[in-house]
Amino acid sequence: MSCSTLAPPRPAAKPGTRKKLRQRSAPDRTQAVRRAVQVLFFALNVWIGVEFYLFVRYFENGGQGWKIERPPGVEGWLPIASLMNVKALLLTGELPPHHAAGMFLLLSFVFISLLFRKAFCSWLCPVGAFSELLWKVGRQTFRKNWRLPRWADIPLRSLKYILLGLFLYAVGSMSAAAIRAFLNGPYGVIADVKMLNFFRYLGATAAITIGVLVLLSFFVQNFWCRYLCPYGALLGLLSRWSPARVRRNPDPCIDCAKCTVACPSQLPVDELIAVRSPECTGCYECIAACPAAGALQMTAGRRRLPAWAMAAGIAVVFLGFVGYAMWNGHWHTYLADEVYLRLIPNAHEYAHP
Repeated sequence: MSCSTLAPPRPAAKPGTRKKLRQRSAPDRTQAVRRAVQVLFFALNVWIGVEFYLFVRYFENGGQGWKIERPPGVEGWLPIASLMNVKALLLTGELPPHHAAGMFLLLSFVFISLLFRKAFCSWLCPVGAFSELLWKVGRQTFRKNWRLPRWADIPLRSLKYILLGLFLYAVGSMSAAAIRAFLNGPYGVIADVKMLNFFRYLGATAAITIGVLVLLSFFVQNFWCRYLCPYGALLGLLSRWSPARVRRNPDPCIDCAKCTVACPSQLPVDELIAVRSPECTGCYECIAACPAAGALQMTAGRRRLPAWAMAAGIAVVFLGFVGYAMWNGHWHTYLADEVYLRLIPNAHEYAHP
């Protein structure tokens, strides 16, 4: 399969360019702000993962040892159950008794996308952060990343939308009663444990698949996110209504195309006035690469949106939904220890209904 280099050495200005470059007066700190948010959210997920593992081990050991409370944040890794609860809420007007935290987390990410583009993917998502680390290590190691040819790129990008369509069809075809029966059944109650055990006891096929995805991510920027992630596909479609977008001012622009080269989503930023693509994750990489003062900026409407304001806005939405769920008593799933003692040690016996 032929590929073209994504990051050639410093591209030359387009023919006919005679504009005078007005350099920035201060160093760009957008990526430092974004990486700080990524690191904090990644650390939060690691903490949640450790807590949840200890919680599961306590009940696997028959309730012996150090008891850890189940961290509700683990439900952020159950997007399908969260989507089911959103539909049940819309149909019945009642908040769910199980996995409500996941529903509130999903809604927070939806609102973040409606306000700040697909920023969840490049600012919060642990998988996105890990994928970004892989392709940057690959670029440092091999001095380049690869871009799939157009005839392969476009069909592969459609895969995540096909997967999203299948999930939406599956959830959309379920009644509120069917959703409640699923989530209140043994499998639904310990869906988070089943997810953990999937990674704890990886089969050969799953291990090879994950290994191939990791390997491809070294060479192709954000391979999983770009081609296969249905979660990102959903948030990208919603981001089309976001007032936030990258805008290019043609007057100070020197047509160096460094913004296009830097864009992890492979968008032709240097050819656009406003970036409206659902592939844009609001990562500010293009803005950080631009050498011309005032040529490129993130805006909300017509007002400039600096990276610190994006980070603050994301934090307000995320913490607002989490705080509301805690305040109204729907952040924790309350189940008796006897239920967990019966279900968790026998999790392997409960197949997907």
